[in-house]
Amino acid sequence: MREQTWRQQAIIDFIKLALAAFLILTPWIFGFTAATVASGNAWTSGAVIGLVSIAAIVALAEWEEWVSLAFGLWVAISPWLLGYHATVISAMRANATIGIAIVLLAAAELAMIYRSPPHVTA
Repeated sequence: MREQTWRQQAIIDFIKLALAAFLILTPWIFGFTAATVASGNAWTSGAVIGLVSIAAIVALAEWEEWVSLAFGLWVAISPWLLGYHATVISAMRANATIGIAIVLLAAAELAMIYRSPPHVTA
């Protein structure tokens, strides 16, 4: 049971790693490299999420999922907190979409961690 849970979580971590790589590339893909706040946020947040995802793949630990959840929330709401939601629409949309996806994936992993084992009745 533990091995199956680890494999499921590793797959989710690989997906989060791919999303982090995509987040890093979004300034070039969507053309907002000149917007220093938006592009810097994408690069920094993507790097942190990517590193945490690699750490989670190497050694499963609960803290990694909480960090992913927190950074996913940051990525989703950062366009409004940093003030580029109205000026760099492509960055806002990319951040909101990727951030929500990372939050959902991290929440799914946390649910797997905290899920109680099935009870067997005799």
